[in-house]
Amino acid sequence: MQRQHFLKAAATLLATSALGLPLTASAQGAGPWPNKPIKLVVNFPAGGSPDTVARAVATPLSAALGVPVVVENRAGAGGIVGADAVAKAAPDGYTFLLSSGSAMSIVPLITPKMPFDPKKDLVPVAAGARLELFLVARADLPFTNYADFVKFVKANPGKLTYGSPGNGTSPHIAGEMLKSQAGFFSVHIPYRGSGQVLQDLLGGQIDYTFDPGIAFQHIKSGKLRLLAMGSAQRSPLYPQTPTLAELGLKGFDTGTTHGFWAPAGTPQPIVDRVNAEINKALQMPAVAKAIEALGAAPTPMSPAQFGAVIKADLDRYAVIVKERRITAD
Repeated sequence: MQRQHFLKAAATLLATSALGLPLTASAQGAGPWPNKPIKLVVNFPAGGSPDTVARAVATPLSAALGVPVVVENRAGAGGIVGADAVAKAAPDGYTFLLSSGSAMSIVPLITPKMPFDPKKDLVPVAAGARLELFLVARADLPFTNYADFVKFVKANPGKLTYGSPGNGTSPHIAGEMLKSQAGFFSVHIPYRGSGQVLQDLLGGQIDYTFDPGIAFQHIKSGKLRLLAMGSAQRSPLYPQTPTLAELGLKGFDTGTTHGFWAPAGTPQPIVDRVNAEINKALQMPAVAKAIEALGAAPTPMSPAQFGAVIKADLDRYAVIVKERRITAD
């Protein structure tokens, strides 16, 4: 009888959350949820693709939940700083993380002493967008296509630099894969976000990068040159631009999924409610437009599906990191 009563109560709670009604105190012990602002931590600086996805979703999410969703940028250490803050936050449904997939699948592989365990201290909530990487170079350099780019770098070993949003990010991995498979040497310059990389690329401080979709206006203006796609397929925005796999780098694919996480222990009804509202937001024209402007695609998924995607990426990158001997230094 007691078990039947528990199952009935649990079913009622889940139904309530699915209807969009406030969750009761029994879900998290602090009155109806939500009843105060929700913090959405982005573990990269403003101006980058994770920040763009977070802010695109935050507005409709706030409207759906009836409380402010405040975006807070906490960058550093390839995403570790912000992710660690959320991992150590109270699991009460008022703190969430928007992270690049690389911070969850690559950084742990190359960081000997992680301050938290991504598998145990955070739980997947929802996917936001699957991003592809674009190999972009300064337009004032003496090449106009990928083949000539490789020839130029090989003729000038160690003289060219490429930037990434930080050690262990997918653009960093892509850069090292490119160097290894194409057989040339260039110098990696890590930054604290994609926005800073783009700024220095435009300013001539670095020579090329794997851009996560924030440089399109500068490609169109002619300030930067798009050489190739770092994903498994061509971009619908630039269908004439070949992938690196097509150009001879077998199996080259460094796409990543930006998504939402919560501290472990966050009540499942809250996770499910936030997942449902994020998935609705991703189907809104304004949100989809902001994401597609990055050359990305909105990716509504269940928490379990998102977790499976991250695990698959982690398994794939584990092989790459080992083969290329990539470290956080």
